[in-house]
Amino acid sequence: MPRGRKRKPGNRYPCGRRTRTETERETMATVIEARRRHFGVTEKQARDERLATSLGRLAWQRDISTEQYEAGIRFGELYHRHHLILGLPVPSPSSVAGLLIAEGIFGGSRTDPDPDVVETVRDRFDTAMRALADSDREQRLARGAKPSQLVYRVVCVDEDTRQWPECDLGNFRVALNALVRVFRC
Repeated sequence: MPRGRKRKPGNRYPCGRRTRTETERETMATVIEARRRHFGVTEKQARDERLATSLGRLAWQRDISTEQYEAGIRFGELYHRHHLILGLPVPSPSSVAGLLIAEGIFGGSRTDPDPDVVETVRDRFDTAMRALADSDREQRLARGAKPSQLVYRVVCVDEDTRQWPECDLGNFRVALNALVRVFRC
């Protein structure tokens, strides 16, 4: 007769240790509970995907419009794609392993993109950056940070905006309005 307590059911590694498997439902429950605690929202509100990012939280709180939110999302995707295509580092890789794969160092295969795609993405990115530079010039006498810096901090780096002064939120809205004109949201 075996000694000790009875083994718990479940899959095991060859060494006898139990494998750690977490279902999607359990993962989502953890996320929802964290959002409820952190942002003080109900369970139904915590399921809103906009609460996952700083830009989304601004849209959820109605500090920015839906068009501005969409333009911010599009700029974030364009920024990420531009940097990946040109081989530039992205501001916040999700993990070291993800970075190694994205750079073609481990497990991934880097293929050179089509020159037409590179040119299209580069032109689109340059247009967006010119619009942000124009918004910087428009707001050069305004208090607070430059609009282009604020877009980078919120959209690309996902910096929390809860402690921002109102002048920075105003400058951020100016930059998003410039992006709305570029992307015609």
